[in-house]
Amino acid sequence: MAKFQCVNELVKALQPIDPVYCFRKQSLKLASNWFNHNFPGDVLYAVKCNPTETVVKTLIKNGINSFDTASIDEIKLIKKISPSSKIYFMHTIKKEKSIYEAYFLYNVKAYAFDSKEELEKILKITKNAKDLELFLRVQTSNEHAEIDLSKKFGASINEAVSLSKIAKSKSKKFGLSFHVGSQCMHPIAYSKAIKDLGNIIKKSNIIPDIINVGGGFPTTYPDLYPQPIKNYFLEISRAIKKLNLSKQPKLICEPGRALVAESGSTIVRVELKKKQNLYINDGTYGSLFDAGTPKFIFPTKAIQINVASSKRLIPYSFYGPTCDGLDYMKGPFMLPSNIKTGDYIEIGQLGAYGMSFRTNFNGFYSNQIHEVQDKPLMSIYEADENYNVKTLYA
Repeated sequence: MAKFQCVNELVKALQPIDPVYCFRKQSLKLASNWFNHNFPGDVLYAVKCNPTETVVKTLIKNGINSFDTASIDEIKLIKKISPSSKIYFMHTIKKEKSIYEAYFLYNVKAYAFDSKEELEKILKITKNAKDLELFLRVQTSNEHAEIDLSKKFGASINEAVSLSKIAKSKSKKFGLSFHVGSQCMHPIAYSKAIKDLGNIIKKSNIIPDIINVGGGFPTTYPDLYPQPIKNYFLEISRAIKKLNLSKQPKLICEPGRALVAESGSTIVRVELKKKQNLYINDGTYGSLFDAGTPKFIFPTKAIQINVASSKRLIPYSFYGPTCDGLDYMKGPFMLPSNIKTGDYIEIGQLGAYGMSFRTNFNGFYSNQIHEVQDKPLMSIYEADENYNVKTLYA
């Protein structure tokens, strides 16, 4: 991995033919510090969001030592990089073989479930181990999220009452968890979900040892400007206090996008221009899946080596390099009116899922990764280092 002062320097030096992924350590440090200093509990990184070893190592260096994993391969990755880190196996539907390997080979104690069948599977495969941390995932509204997860995962409130009683009796530590959906645009989603947990606690008469508020913390995009992250932490802290529990559960969260989005960008090359459609060398089968399927609008910057960029920006759409007509990104992506074939574009906020979603469909794939030291195209984090939400939960 080469290191460059900025993206422009990288493009001038390499003039890459294939897409290039840019990585910013300082952005990861800033985001990690924000969560560690302000979230009133433990921070788990959702590995699915970006499993690149350099990213994981940088997070660990900056104090993220617990991980939300969904597969045995993600568990192996974390154990390889940091054997002492704590791993949570938080997918609610797991293979029996994966549970066996996680518990007996990799010493994973924490498991999520959202059904009686999955709970029984975990208990059977671990031979009714007495040191399990069992997390019941509860279905909650995803109305404020850009990507809905509520239809696929979670037990209903009525189901959760009986499942809580079983899991509590079978675990060393029992937790309730939820997920408000990816890229959640309003903090109130968390307080609504915590209120649902309160109903379960009241009906079951079981106070969980741990409450997992999941992920969903947003980053910023040109058409999505969420409230500051601190407002989400405040909403969570206040909602927990309103439960008026006789003992305070430990809090954990599972950020992915909010931790790593700003740290990465992709440099693409314009292969052809047809009016306001740009044909580029990366697309929805590469690092730009989110620009195609959920139609996220990413920040963009033109890098034109031999000509000054026009100050007049106009909206463009992108087509990726494959032969599939679905390889299309509507945008609008605002770029100079004089952009042309052979020019480059930096597409920001791709530290989240950009690396995870790449395929080699149609033979188009690039694994070029370089470090840059300039600032990301957009950032949600404020510079107020003295602000501390943790005191509100004390």
